[in-house]
Amino acid sequence: MTTTTNAPAPDQRDPLGPDPDNPPPAGVHSLWRLRHYLRPHSVSLAIMLFASLAFVGVAVSIPLVMKALIDGPITDRDLGPVVPLGLCVLALGVLEAFLVWWRRWVQSNAVLQVETTIRGDLYAHLQSLPMSFHSRWQSGQLLSRATTDLSAIRRFFGFGMVFLVINIVQVTAVTIVLLFMYWPLGLVVAFTSVPVVWLSMRFEKKYVLISRRVQDEQGDLATRAEEGAVGIRVIKAFGRSRYIGDQYEDASRKLHATSMEKVRLSARFWTFLEVIPNIAVAIVLLFGAIGVGRGDLTPGELVAFITLMLSLVWPVASLGVILAMAQEAMTAAARLLEIFDTESAIVGGTRTIERPRGHLRFEHVDFAFPDALDEPVLRDVNLDVRPGETVAVVGATGSGKTALTALVPRLYDVTAGRVTLDGVDVRELDLVHLRRLVATAFEDPTLFSMSARENLTLGRADASDADIEEALDVAQAGFARDLPWGLETRIGEQGMALSGGQRQRLALARAVLARPAVLVLDDTLSALDVHTEKLVEEALRRVLAETTGIIVAHRASTVLLADRVALLQDGTITHVGTHSELLATVPAYRELLAADANADEEVAS
Repeated sequence: MTTTTNAPAPDQRDPLGPDPDNPPPAGVHSLWRLRHYLRPHSVSLAIMLFASLAFVGVAVSIPLVMKALIDGPITDRDLGPVVPLGLCVLALGVLEAFLVWWRRWVQSNAVLQVETTIRGDLYAHLQSLPMSFHSRWQSGQLLSRATTDLSAIRRFFGFGMVFLVINIVQVTAVTIVLLFMYWPLGLVVAFTSVPVVWLSMRFEKKYVLISRRVQDEQGDLATRAEEGAVGIRVIKAFGRSRYIGDQYEDASRKLHATSMEKVRLSARFWTFLEVIPNIAVAIVLLFGAIGVGRGDLTPGELVAFITLMLSLVWPVASLGVILAMAQEAMTAAARLLEIFDTESAIVGGTRTIERPRGHLRFEHVDFAFPDALDEPVLRDVNLDVRPGETVAVVGATGSGKTALTALVPRLYDVTAGRVTLDGVDVRELDLVHLRRLVATAFEDPTLFSMSARENLTLGRADASDADIEEALDVAQAGFARDLPWGLETRIGEQGMALSGGQRQRLALARAVLARPAVLVLDDTLSALDVHTEKLVEEALRRVLAETTGIIVAHRASTVLLADRVALLQDGTITHVGTHSELLATVPAYRELLAADANADEEVAS
């Protein structure tokens, strides 16, 4: 789901994502804009509303039956009607309990389905957003929105919204009944709503701001927890557990302080809401007793009046809880809509290539990272990679090699110029189709907390066992067969149970297994030892002979895999030729390879 808005997207406002000091407005409109999630459950909502109104009717009826019981048979000392009226009260109580069960059962089913649908749409939308979005937003903030904020919305839809309706209807109905029974005391009850409304308006303005701060700080804390878990090896290696722990503790204490500020604000509000109805009850008892003494009220009317009055204590006192829940849900909805309102700048086309040959061209390509203040990373890049050809991209650190390869599967889009595959601008191709044609193995491979087989088949779910075995052989990743449960072994989050070289080889096998038209290797062999690298390179030559390849290379041995070499300097390709040609004619190229050769000699020695 993508919702358009005139407000700037979070990744356009702040390079770090949401701005906790300037949160977007959170109000009823935030929840209202999620109303389409409730539409499929309109029947359930109607049942909930009916059961709620029937519950109020039954709750009002019970004191009226008690009034008739006291003023009739008890006053007249006629025990005959007592049993039927008592059974009537019992039946009404049973009906009230049934209505509560019915409402909660229908309500829970509908609300959980709504939460599941929103969570699914949120995840799908996050997957559709470009890398520029994910590079700017903290993962903990996104996690907080997908868990804490969704829970806040579920609690309001499942509890607050229903009781808001029930309480308003109950207060209105009971007040009308009380006015008809004895209007002076009915006015006392009615006037108690004035301070409640005034306090609620003041509470709302302060609570929405502090609630947003708490939710943002929860996201920051989740980010620190995730970074501490993912980076545990680095933390332990540098002996910085105490330092990282102190940072987490500071964030935790900050969240605690803000939460306590929120609690104090809520406590003051709820205290006033508890006091107001109790004062009203005392006034009703006092003047009701006087009314009975004067004959203006019957004892049954006084009992019914007090019973009805006491039935208003919970609806009035719970208003603080419900309003707090509503404010949290509104803030949560606003935070979710920040993500839903962010539109992806990378939108797929509709074209497909039936028989891909893998002819890749960069035509006058410029590229700058979104919202970057620096100069463009790539400028006027021109490169023609013929079908079945392998081109190595060589350049100093920061020259733009990774950015160049990221443009092929459209992890980013060009700022100017175009990238074509078999003569078709990649922006015109269907995104899913394009990313099936292009497979990438990154220098820092990402593996998931699933089995080795599932990681391998991520890019090709229909791969046979023979295909998997072949890919493992190409990547020299046979170690996967020797894991405790073979390829069914779960390799742990981020593949931390494996060494860096093993992770790279598994990621390389995954890319090879996809059998793409274009294979992009972003310095994929950097973590391999010299012996393993030679074995991988020998197998890769057979794979690259059947596909178009782009290799980001730092080692001279890797460059030899390519048919031609492109030298990238300061964001532009200055020379293209064979390895021997560039080695003989381009001093900058010789210097790069000489530095690499010296580094290899130092490692070997």
